Amino acid sequence: MVTAPKSALAKGVDRALQTLVGTYILPAIIACLLTSVLLVIEWKHPIRLWSLSPSRRLASASGVSQDEQRNSDKDGRKQGRQHEQWIPGSFRYPKFDAWPLELSETKPIPYRPFRWGSYHVTMGTRNMPWADWIELDNQYQQYQRIRAHRIQTQGNGVIQVLDDNANPIVKGGDLAAIELVHELAEYLSRRYPTTFQVLRHPNSDAGYNWGWDGLSPIRAITVVPLQETHDLPLSPNDGDQAAERAMVISALLIQDDLAVMIEGTDERYYFQAGAICVPGFWRMRDKIGMPLDEIHISGRVPQYREKLHVSLERFFRRLPVDKPVIRNNYFIQTVGPRQERAEGNEDPEELAWSESTNGPEDDFEHGDRFAPPKNRAAPTPETLRLRTERQTLRRLPVSGAIIFTIRTYVIPLEELGRERGVPGRLASSMRGWPTEVGEYKGKERGSWYLTALDYLDDCHRQQVDRGEVEEGEKVGQGGYPY
Repeated sequence: MVTAPKSALAKGVDRALQTLVGTYILPAIIACLLTSVLLVIEWKHPIRLWSLSPSRRLASASGVSQDEQRNSDKDGRKQGRQHEQWIPGSFRYPKFDAWPLELSETKPIPYRPFRWGSYHVTMGTRNMPWADWIELDNQYQQYQRIRAHRIQTQGNGVIQVLDDNANPIVKGGDLAAIELVHELAEYLSRRYPTTFQVLRHPNSDAGYNWGWDGLSPIRAITVVPLQETHDLPLSPNDGDQAAERAMVISALLIQDDLAVMIEGTDERYYFQAGAICVPGFWRMRDKIGMPLDEIHISGRVPQYREKLHVSLERFFRRLPVDKPVIRNNYFIQTVGPRQERAEGNEDPEELAWSESTNGPEDDFEHGDRFAPPKNRAAPTPETLRLRTERQTLRRLPVSGAIIFTIRTYVIPLEELGRERGVPGRLASSMRGWPTEVGEYKGKERGSWYLTALDYLDDCHRQQVDRGEVEEGEKVGQGGYPY
């Protein structure tokens, strides 16, 4: 069959159609298909703005790239812009169960955060279940007596909130301190409802959305065992020293110390507020206002520059609101002889300040731990303690601050010696300390190290002889940090 030749007009129409399809219609069809696929992926795997780091949230919200945002930040600093802008937002907290026991029935959790063999320097963080943010137990009233005494006698040595004028490149801790006390009140009244009772503002009077689950903000919280009621400030302008009052209340609600870290325009995190009542081995006055890296370097944290600096800074910048973490550490400290501890001492276990280990608090030189008094008696197993910290880190949704909680436990070494498998495991961990870790933990200072090792080895041999453990059996190897 012979096809008649096309006219010039028909040929022109064909070329026009081919150009139209190739240039416009086909790419449009492909773009529509790709968009549909991306929408399905987003629907099934949503990328939440809250999961981004602060700088990426800023870039996403403004529609500029991270490099453009970073350059904009630098230009802003040159032009005198003082602070980075965090984008406040709401966050729906996961539901969690109330603690089933009264505090008087709740024993301290037996954290034993040491492993057999070699000691590796890492951040050691784990995911934190929301229910476990703050852990309280039957030592609550004892801890709170010590903490209240420290606040009363030490003042801004243990409670401080820096304002916006303290450092031109980072916000003060005022807003974060207010947000923190409301976060604690909301959490505690749900987790420990028989211990904490709250009274809320009427909806018509509430100008701040601190309440969880759409509720109005908490006006007052009562600690039932102590019969103490605290009125919560609603903003940094709610009365005199509202932020400082908020930090004091936070300190009196829980057994943990609190450090508030805020990102500056240089992308470093600064210690801008805190309630550091029972640090034992360091003083807030020496570290408040410091950036994260200087805190660790001045504290002589082992292998910080080589292994931790970059990863820790990156971790802080990227920590999302919905991913809190937890970690543990430990030291060995000494306390005074039994007769000294029995003479009405407010803090016989030296929870607040380990004078037997570090000397008088007022004479302490920053970074020079494990400098015991010269007239101190030689340590014995009876005066040695395991000092272990449970630390959590989470980001607050409104201020963007990272809250660092530090719960300290002090356990007699003689108690550890009676626990199955623990003496051998702790002795193995201590022998595995690298040189710089041993220096950080005071191995060669205070003459306690060999005393502790000899005692732990003896307890381990007795457990082997009694058949409680087998020689070489690594009891507790898979149960870290317990």
